Amino acid sequence: MNNILLCGVGGQGTVLASKLIAFAAMEKGEDVRTSETIGMSQRGGCVVSHVRAGKNIASPMLPKGSADVIIAFEPAEAVRNISYLKKGGTVVVNKKAVKPVTASLTGSDYDGSEALEYLKANVSDLRVIDGDDICEKCGSPKVLNIALLAAAAKSGALGMTVEELKSAVVKRIPEKFHEINLRAVELA
Repeated sequence: MNNILLCGVGGQGTVLASKLIAFAAMEKGEDVRTSETIGMSQRGGCVVSHVRAGKNIASPMLPKGSADVIIAFEPAEAVRNISYLKKGGTVVVNKKAVKPVTASLTGSDYDGSEALEYLKANVSDLRVIDGDDICEKCGSPKVLNIALLAAAAKSGALGMTVEELKSAVVKRIPEKFHEINLRAVELA
């Protein structure tokens, strides 16, 4: 069984990313269970998606300490969800911080650097990607989710190959967005 946790902030494409993972797994004949916790995501709140793929899955929710990979769209969200990572698991994280509403209201200088340092000290297989650079090269901030999925696929921890990701993009995303998303896969 492959256990994947995706975490981010509302509007970053976390839910679509989880649906692409689920689709690719179903294409391979695997059973899939998913669950999302979106809370106040439309107001910049946390979004967490659980994806489990394999055989005989009893629950969509990942037990703590069982995630093969955490795909984090934001550094603090990776730290907040680190208890789900299994020993030796992989974390793929976007290096750009998204300042939470509470930090904005208090005037905090949150930039994600402390969260990234914590991850570097506590995760043996950490992959930090420069999502802003990839999005800039693609011409859209909306490819961040695909770039993170591609980095996770390239790590080998996702249970999906890059070719399976490309196939899911072509089959599940409108054709007018294929080129830009496939470019994000290549750049990740």
